Amino acid sequence: MPSSAGDSKHRRVSKRLEIEIATGKFAPGSRLPSEIQLVKQFEVSRPTIARALRDLEAKGLIERRAGSGTYVKSAEGSRDNSANVLGLLVPGLPNTEIFHIICGEIASLARVHEYGLMWGGPPSPLQSADASLEHAEEICRQFIERNVSGVFFAPAELHPGQEAANSRIAESLREAGIGVVLIDRDLCAFPRRSDFDLVGIDNLAAGYMIADHLIKLGCKKILFACRPLSAATVNARIAGVREALAQNRLECDSGWVKQGDPKDLKFARSLVSGRLADAIICANDDTAAMLIRTLESQGIRTPHDIRIVGFDDVKYAMLVSVPLTTIHQPCRDIAHVAFQTMLRRLAEPTLPAQSISLTPSLVVRESCGAYRKLPRER
Repeated sequence: MPSSAGDSKHRRVSKRLEIEIATGKFAPGSRLPSEIQLVKQFEVSRPTIARALRDLEAKGLIERRAGSGTYVKSAEGSRDNSANVLGLLVPGLPNTEIFHIICGEIASLARVHEYGLMWGGPPSPLQSADASLEHAEEICRQFIERNVSGVFFAPAELHPGQEAANSRIAESLREAGIGVVLIDRDLCAFPRRSDFDLVGIDNLAAGYMIADHLIKLGCKKILFACRPLSAATVNARIAGVREALAQNRLECDSGWVKQGDPKDLKFARSLVSGRLADAIICANDDTAAMLIRTLESQGIRTPHDIRIVGFDDVKYAMLVSVPLTTIHQPCRDIAHVAFQTMLRRLAEPTLPAQSISLTPSLVVRESCGAYRKLPRER
């Protein structure tokens, strides 16, 4: 069905460009790359690029100037009507694929509901951890000076001092009378809960779901691997795994949760030392993919020698050397629920804080060993 394949390609291009416009990569008034450059970037035909640009033009995001190029239009009303402007504050956007999808969908919803969207721009990837947190707090100050109506905030992770910085940002916005909806994760470690609205998946259920799947495959010794200073969601996933182990009467020793860098050879070796573990549950797909690569460099194969699974179901989960079994995050649904939660918060600021957990789903691929061929009996 060539036509449907073409439709899929042009929608993928237009959605990606829409996200980049929404997140500040292409500022209002800036020129987009030429059609030829976009053809090379997305590896599609020129008619596909032209169709994607027509879609963006129909949405009022860009304007095409004859003989000059294609330019990003300014959001109508966003300069003078602060009551109809929302903010996006996502420090982890450059490194987390799920936030690209969530932010892109929020941008589309903002336009439909006639809200402008303000974005301070992602930090430089070369910035230190401290500078990255300072950048997030600077964006917060800009939102307050602009007097935006509400802010979607995904608290920072993997940074020393993150909990205090995240709390300062959220409290500063609240004191300024700005509505806050947390995306994906809370400000504080699980099982504690802040008094801000939160929309994400049920991470406790997700941890249980993926551990139960491994146990049904015959795994009895399961480790959990994560980076230090991971988001609060990770502790919820660990609690879910622990519950699955307990319900199946499997013991977990004191060191079953391992913290370290999946690219570090010493850390990776510690996970498979003695070949005692049947499987490793990683905090996310990025950690799982890096761990698989590190172990492969030592001749340790997934899933033949060790089963490895992740969370998030990002695009490259299917592209790594061994496609990842993972937990799917319904990113577009998260965006829609978060936007509706923001509208309720703006309409009724005194409502009690809500915690809305969407249902995750298991995606089974090769890395868990579910499709391993058993040796033939002789």
